[in-house]
Amino acid sequence: MTGKMSEVKISQRKEKCENCTKQCNKKQAEDKAISDLESQEINGQVKEGPQLLLSACLSCDGCLSEEDTLRITQQNLEEVERVLALNKKCDASKHKVVVASVCPQSLPFFAVQFGLDITEAAHKLCCFLKSVGVKFVFDTTVAAGFSILETQKEFIQRYRRRHHDSHALPMFTSSCPGWIRYAERVLGSLVTPHICTARSPQQIMGCLVKDYFSKQQKLSPDKVYHMVVAPCFDKKLEAVREEFYNSLMETRDVDCVLTSKEIYHLMEKRKVSVEELDSVPLDQVLGEGGEEALMRHDGRGSEGFLEHVFKHTAKELFGLDVQEITYKTLRNRDFQEVTLERDGETLLQFAAIYGFRNIQTLVHRMRKGRVPYQLVEVLSCPGGCLSGRGQAESEAVGRVDKALVQQMEEVYSSLPVRLPELNPILNTLYQDWLQGQDSPQANKLLHTEFRGQSQSHTQPPHMQW
Repeated sequence: MTGKMSEVKISQRKEKCENCTKQCNKKQAEDKAISDLESQEINGQVKEGPQLLLSACLSCDGCLSEEDTLRITQQNLEEVERVLALNKKCDASKHKVVVASVCPQSLPFFAVQFGLDITEAAHKLCCFLKSVGVKFVFDTTVAAGFSILETQKEFIQRYRRRHHDSHALPMFTSSCPGWIRYAERVLGSLVTPHICTARSPQQIMGCLVKDYFSKQQKLSPDKVYHMVVAPCFDKKLEAVREEFYNSLMETRDVDCVLTSKEIYHLMEKRKVSVEELDSVPLDQVLGEGGEEALMRHDGRGSEGFLEHVFKHTAKELFGLDVQEITYKTLRNRDFQEVTLERDGETLLQFAAIYGFRNIQTLVHRMRKGRVPYQLVEVLSCPGGCLSGRGQAESEAVGRVDKALVQQMEEVYSSLPVRLPELNPILNTLYQDWLQGQDSPQANKLLHTEFRGQSQSHTQPPHMQW
């Protein structure tokens, strides 16, 4: 009986998935027709028409298992409010310390909405979160620093073994869950061995909170409820991945992801105005006194993996100090490359590829064996993380509010840049938390692995990009 039920469910899912992808193909064909009409040359650059968002494709329920669906339904405001409500009741056994980690790409959204500079907006947001019952509020830049440093180290290792390991290069970045989901579910072994194993900033922050910070607070990890504020819905999918669940402690590294807009809607629901909020500094993971100034990493609206790895590799392998990186726009603003040359010889060639269409172009070239790049920074949202649908979507569903994104980019770029290598907090944590940069503990908590699903190798014809 169970076997028959499973067959029925698989059949239903297959039918749903095939219908979904057929509809996607139809949508893409329609979009392309519109795009061909709308595309025009402006100063030699092609202006493209509407784009089908990869995140929209991956977030529909057509390719989600029932388990995925159940877990994702718990990633909402109601669940957070349930935890906060339990904390007010007498039964202390059900109380949890609520920790919120805010992505740096979410802060510009609040700055624009509040009409404040980014630091003051962060302080107001911190005050609001604490007013509803959050105990600690962090920003995830320190976790992104770990992810960048580990990505740099892995790229150097892959580059050095490129001649005897066909999977070493190109290396694809691993911070975008929409891209990872697509790579695992659709592309399989063509791509997954090339994906950097460094965990994303979100999941490193999860380890930092549940492993290091909980110990500092003398709390069991299951007594900490960790919420992340992110610009992207796909971060919810990442949080429920099996490898980020501690079965022994029955706890996830990240219990819930809420988008920037969901938090803003909570403010509206509670009728909280910005004016009535105090300015409360964010907390520090090390728990030391004094506020750390908000910083960002290089890169336009994302964590800047390409720029950091490029500069680090130029110095480490070729002894060249690269101060400024010049992007060469190819197909569009979301398909750019960076080249390092010396005496007419090309030493490095990296690319930043954002958005579904550009990713498909990359995959097509990968199949043909024509990818000239050693590293590709891949993000599923056109425009990068600031354009995540959890904060940048306009009232017209599926469309990005370009004016809002431009404002957020300006706000984000106002933050000073600091190399993760120069962050003393990271150096301290590497020693105190991970017992050194190359320790087994560092490898276990800062890295993961990606696998293509079996169906990835036998795609239906309409899934052949």
